[in-house]
Amino acid sequence: MLLTDLLLLYRCADLHLLDMLTPTERKRQGYIHELIVTEENYVNDLQLVTEIFQKPLMESELLTEKEVAMIFVNWKELIMCNIKLLKALRVRKKMSGEKMPVKMIGDILTAQLPHMQPYIRFCSCQLNGAALIQQKTDEVPEFKEFVKRLAMDPRCKGMPLSSFLLKPMQRVTRYPLIIKNIIENTPENHPDHSHLKHALEKAEELCSQVNEGVREKENSDRLEWIQAHVQCEGLSEQLVFNSVTNCLGPRKFLHSGKLYKAKSNKELYGFLFNDFLLLTQIIKPLGSSGTDKVFSPKSNLQYKMYKTPIFLNEVLVKLPTDPSGDEPIFHISHIDRVYTLRAESINERTAWVQKIKAASELYIETEKKKREKAYLVRSQRATGIGRLMVNIVEGIELKPCRSHGKSNPYCEVTMGSQCHITKTIQDTLNPKWNSNCQFFIKDLEQDVLCITVFERDQFSPDDFLGRTEIRVADIKKDQGSKGPVTKCLLLHEVPTGEIVVRLDLQLFDEP
Repeated sequence: MLLTDLLLLYRCADLHLLDMLTPTERKRQGYIHELIVTEENYVNDLQLVTEIFQKPLMESELLTEKEVAMIFVNWKELIMCNIKLLKALRVRKKMSGEKMPVKMIGDILTAQLPHMQPYIRFCSCQLNGAALIQQKTDEVPEFKEFVKRLAMDPRCKGMPLSSFLLKPMQRVTRYPLIIKNIIENTPENHPDHSHLKHALEKAEELCSQVNEGVREKENSDRLEWIQAHVQCEGLSEQLVFNSVTNCLGPRKFLHSGKLYKAKSNKELYGFLFNDFLLLTQIIKPLGSSGTDKVFSPKSNLQYKMYKTPIFLNEVLVKLPTDPSGDEPIFHISHIDRVYTLRAESINERTAWVQKIKAASELYIETEKKKREKAYLVRSQRATGIGRLMVNIVEGIELKPCRSHGKSNPYCEVTMGSQCHITKTIQDTLNPKWNSNCQFFIKDLEQDVLCITVFERDQFSPDDFLGRTEIRVADIKKDQGSKGPVTKCLLLHEVPTGEIVVRLDLQLFDEP
């Protein structure tokens, strides 16, 4: 009799069959048994939470509907995921002896684990839910007593609600461990070995996605906190912290802490992001206490910008000549200015220096790769039937983007993969670029010259100021034998704006 993946032995009265197994197979079946039994217990716990805690809290009026949703998030979806997994694990050879193939345990897990995406959302929101429970426990005695009374249900075995809410994260991280144990006791020639390997990959991938989701949610929450507590008056461009950066994708918070100006001992508070360092001064409003903490929902602390943001692609961070000194000092060189700062400790200085250096290197490397890519495109000299000489002369009455009614416009001029970017002109709606470029023509009828105008931003992706295009065939028709032509092209998809260009089409096969 062939005994495979699901633990028939532990469900079967013929316990003498256990003696037929090798020690390795016994271990293997033991870990499979552990997977199934712990999955059963876990599903029971999920359902208990709904019955013992979630429903009574919804009916108690001690929490709003929004607060209940913040604590339990998508609990019902978790239950559905794990009931489906448990049912699949229970599919096995019938005890009646009917000849049915037993499905491989690795195959079941490989199929089911990718459908457990609801765990990413729940685990990402878990910290906020736990914080709300703690806040209500501290501030609302009725809530504290009610939840304590619910936890007295004997099925809870003395565990509070907060412990049950940790179980989903604990369960996700346990799957790879159990699967590894099964693999270690599954011979490589076993038909389920490759399935188990795939299952382990899926389990580890799920853990990674959950961890990344938690990090992203924490990052987003911190950026939102900074938005509400840091005043950035005086910038020409609105700074939205929880947004996409100009060059590096989503903005990420990296570090924060007290810093002091080395000479004056002026106290500052620094916020480090992946694209810039923001030095602020602490404002302590009425009602704030010395226990107020950064990123605490209950904190009344406010900060105001001390200096305009220091972009990390423009900095050089250095330790003092004698870094072994008692003072945790470091220097930040930014264009034509040097900031000499003191951290609260040597360890804090190390953290600041390492994080600024790493972020600066990544920023510079990202910009370098973009420039290299653009250079490769421009340097390609593909054989063509001619070339188009283009002079982007000026813009007329462009759309204003800045608060003072101006823009910082530049043009991106393309033809297929060929691209040219003009310089940026500051604070104007009528920029004079006078920028020259050339494009090689491959198909007279199909090639199109596209001009897109953007507003150069520092803290977010560049704003769109309109686009226009002209077919090379139309340029040839307009130019005829007269030589270069100057055209005024209306910008589309915006309420206002024109671009003046000078065009000279030169075909190689013409005399």
